[in-house]
Amino acid sequence: MEPSEGAKLQAGVLLARGVCRMLAAHGLAGVTEVPLANGRRADVMTLDRTGDIAIVEVKSSIEDFRSDHKWPDYREFCDRLFFAVPEHFPVELIPDDCGLIIADGFGAEIVRQASEHRLVAARRKAVTLRFAHLAAQRLQRLADPGAVMETVW
Repeated sequence: MEPSEGAKLQAGVLLARGVCRMLAAHGLAGVTEVPLANGRRADVMTLDRTGDIAIVEVKSSIEDFRSDHKWPDYREFCDRLFFAVPEHFPVELIPDDCGLIIADGFGAEIVRQASEHRLVAARRKAVTLRFAHLAAQRLQRLADPGAVMETVW
């Protein structure tokens, strides 16, 4: 029986939660569903203390991986690109230059580091500002759910 779209979405949400828990345990800030300037949306973006930016593309199944051809478009917005997959995912499908994270709804582990491709300064500044603005907006919505906020991105 094929899982429903809702079940697939829930599986991805749980993997992203596990990734964000792992990031937090390492002192990293992680934000989910980050809109990028090219119209794409990163599943998880993280910013470390030195300003390095990583994107984690969450893939809950082989079908999810094979049907998505937009992930190369994320490279121009990060220093490192990772895939997060469940434990029984065939990891040989993940490109060698991408990092590999094994995740579930409770945590995750980096099993292969991603190749580095440094952002140029102007792009780094733009991505960092977008990240900060989005995180601040989400925090404000938690503090004041009734506030009217204009989205500028």
